[in-house]
Amino acid sequence: MEVESEVTTGPNWLDLPRDVTSNILQRLGTIEIVTSACQVCPLWWNICKDPLMWRTINIHGIRHLSYDYDELENICCNAIERSCNHLEEIDIELFGTDNLLKCIANNGSRLRRIRFVDCLQISDEGFIEAVKKLPQLETIYISESKLTKPCDDLAFIIAETMSGLNHLDIKGGNLTNVGLISILDKCPLLKYLDIRLCPFLNLSESLEKRCIDQIKDLKLPDSIYDDSDSHLDYTTSDDDDDNYDPYWF
Repeated sequence: MEVESEVTTGPNWLDLPRDVTSNILQRLGTIEIVTSACQVCPLWWNICKDPLMWRTINIHGIRHLSYDYDELENICCNAIERSCNHLEEIDIELFGTDNLLKCIANNGSRLRRIRFVDCLQISDEGFIEAVKKLPQLETIYISESKLTKPCDDLAFIIAETMSGLNHLDIKGGNLTNVGLISILDKCPLLKYLDIRLCPFLNLSESLEKRCIDQIKDLKLPDSIYDDSDSHLDYTTSDDDDDNYDPYWF
């Protein structure tokens, strides 16, 4: 007796509409797109050449990967340059350097959010020079870096160039009371401020009161710090319409 077997075939990915394919590819991580997806076929290569594919770049959770930091930096710079100045959001863990910041600054005229976690190769000077070229920044998150000298240069640059800033997370940073006051004076739209673990801050009663009155969501130096905070979604309520998720495209 012959048994007829029914062969089930999956959908032909090349038959999908271009916008659907683009949406699927954007759900991959930056590393996967740069190193694999763009090489699958001419169509995917063409889609991945679109600068709008690179408006958001996320490279984190990398401890289990086989790439070294230099390779990750090259992958990241490749993605940044593909954005052709359409980059809006970037989220990096561990491998960030001053050279990477230069690449971001040179291609980030539209950058609105920057998040660097545990990037020990970033210096005060490197970060200060980079943010001078990023006037559209609305959100800054930087933690566990070498920004450890008591210096308000970064605070002054933020104050003078980022009047539209609404979210600033610099826990463990190096600003003093003078830098904090400058930010409060020049960033009227600031709604979230995390200055926990900042060793050079010594808030007077009046300065603490001003922070409380002016900032809707405030984390003071003596607030309890949880390590899990460094991985929280740092989207503000105003961004709900963007459906922004800091861990995916």
